[in-house]
Amino acid sequence: MEEPLHRIRALHTVSTITVYQAYSPEIGLPAIRDGRFPAAWRPGRMTWIKPSFMWMMYRSGWGTKEGQETVLAVEITRDGFDWALRHACLSSYVRGLHPDRGTWQRDLKWAPARVQWDPERDLHLRPLPHRSLQLGLSGEASSRYADDWIVSISDVTPLANEIHALVRGGELDSATRLLPQERGYPSGEELLTHLHA
Repeated sequence: MEEPLHRIRALHTVSTITVYQAYSPEIGLPAIRDGRFPAAWRPGRMTWIKPSFMWMMYRSGWGTKEGQETVLAVEITRDGFDWALRHACLSSYVRGLHPDRGTWQRDLKWAPARVQWDPERDLHLRPLPHRSLQLGLSGEASSRYADDWIVSISDVTPLANEIHALVRGGELDSATRLLPQERGYPSGEELLTHLHA
């Protein structure tokens, strides 16, 4: 079955969804230890969460880029994630989806969340034809994320290292078996109607 161009694929349960972020050890290690972000994490700035493990690997260079050495799996409530989608605006103007550019700019300015669709990545970090969702949280959404939505934070840096080593060694089947089992996110379609053309 062909993958739809826009679809949220994620590790999820009945009540939670797992998203990924990568930070420096100064932020990542206390977050893993305490199950919440430390004071050094500033809720005022935009924070991007990614339901796609492979897109996180692409963005962080398998957790090797400076400031992204600690890869976190953040399990959050689906209620919170859905709230963010309902209150999100696309990060770029799309003719036909938005009434006009001015309306989109106003919506973007006031929206506490924004959505960006980027090509999903394969094990070699090459772009695939379908896209993965990135969700940017600021203001109210960022505060809710840090204070209310987080169920658990775990360290997936060792998993990233293990999969990366298998890919470098040409053991793609073994690498694939270790990937998080991301499936289509339920109720995603009705939550996304205002977020893609």
